[in-house]
Amino acid sequence: MENEEHQLGKPFKITNRSREIKKGVVAESLEDLTSKVRSKLNIEENENVTVVLEVDGTEIDDEEYFSTLDSNTSLMILTQSENWVPPSPPCRLNIDQVDDTKGGTELVGLVDRLKSNLCHLSLLGGAELELLSDMDPESLVDITFPDRIFLENLKEASGRYLVEKRQAQDAMDLLRLYQEKENDGGN
Repeated sequence: MENEEHQLGKPFKITNRSREIKKGVVAESLEDLTSKVRSKLNIEENENVTVVLEVDGTEIDDEEYFSTLDSNTSLMILTQSENWVPPSPPCRLNIDQVDDTKGGTELVGLVDRLKSNLCHLSLLGGAELELLSDMDPESLVDITFPDRIFLENLKEASGRYLVEKRQAQDAMDLLRLYQEKENDGGN
C-alpha cells in the first residue's frame, strides 16, 4: 500500500486563506502539489505560492518535510503577500439565548450577550436593534464596557440592520399587497 502511495502520491486537503474554497489534491511532491494547486485555485504561474499547514501556519518549503506529511493533511495555499491566519471561531447561534433578549432585557445585558457572540445581532428584532442603535456608547463605557470602539461599531451595525430589516419588511408588505390584488383580480 505504501509503495502505491509513493507512486500515485498522497491525498491532501487544500484551502485558500479565507477558507472559503476547499478542494482535494493528490500529489507526489511539493512541486507537483503547487502545480496542481495553481490549476485548481486559478493561480497565475507568475504569482508566488506558499504552502502552509492549515492548522498552525507552519510553512512547507522543502520536499523532505513535505514527504513526512500524512495523507489527508489540511494545507493552506497563500499567494503574494498573504499571511496565515487562525480559523475564526464558528458562529454558533443559541436560539434560546437570543430569545431571552426579547422581552425587555436591559441594554447592558444585550450588549454583554453580543460581545460574547456577535452572531446574535443578525437575529435580533426591531425593538432590540432600535435600542442598540439609539444607545449612548459613552454611558455604557462608564458602566461596564471599556471598549468604546466596539460599542460605537455595534451601534452603527445595529442601525444598518434595523434599516435593512425595515426595507425588507416594506418589500414583503408590498409583495403581499400585490399578490392580494392579483388574487382579487382573478376572481
